[in-house]
Amino acid sequence: MEILGIDIGGSGVKGAPVDVEKGVLLAERQRISTPQPPIPDALGNVVAEVVKHFKWQGPIGCTFPGVIKAGVVYTAANIDEAWIGLNGQKLLEEKTGCLVMLLNDADAAGIAEMQFGVGKGRQGIVIMLTFGTGIGSAIFVDGRLVPNTEFGHMEIRGKDAEHRAADRVRTEKELSWEKWAERVNEFLGRMELLFSPDLFIIGGGVSKKHDKFLPLLQTRAEIVPAQLLNEAGMIGAAIAARVLAQ
Repeated sequence: MEILGIDIGGSGVKGAPVDVEKGVLLAERQRISTPQPPIPDALGNVVAEVVKHFKWQGPIGCTFPGVIKAGVVYTAANIDEAWIGLNGQKLLEEKTGCLVMLLNDADAAGIAEMQFGVGKGRQGIVIMLTFGTGIGSAIFVDGRLVPNTEFGHMEIRGKDAEHRAADRVRTEKELSWEKWAERVNEFLGRMELLFSPDLFIIGGGVSKKHDKFLPLLQTRAEIVPAQLLNEAGMIGAAIAARVLAQ
């Protein structure tokens, strides 16, 4: 089964058709820069451009950097606040002319990793963390997703954790890998205190450079890089949208 997966990020919107039986992209991804400011109308138009690029007419799975419940946007930390309270799923359906499944971006990445990546077959408590513009999170208990966790907004030293330890902060503050790892370790330590996970999966754009920082991270739980890297959001969104094709 083929479904279009779209991943909305703070810096770019990317999409590609996905084989949801195998968890692989079926074409080279199309990427368009996220409009600034990323207000609903402008961002919806960009999503529509991605859909038009593939001449797509079927179901679409689409990620969003915030809490999503029944298609409605509840938070928008790294996106324009005009989205809050809006039925983003309905807006994107109007923009694209297609059925859309809208879900949290880290949840989508986690779904992909649990079905086709390093989390496949893993039981217990698995926490997926994506480090990019912010910090996304997804938690699975015996393979079942607990949606919309948004652990990146946990307060550490008076700030949201992502304002201290996102990959964006590492870049903007020109932190060495060692200094950045200290901040990430503090965040992971808090996560371990609260959830006692069996496995951490580290994803997001920075996961491509996992050899630079993963050996510096100190956790009781096993910690591994995401296998699907930046494709995870698109793949997971497409998997979630399978229900639209039934």
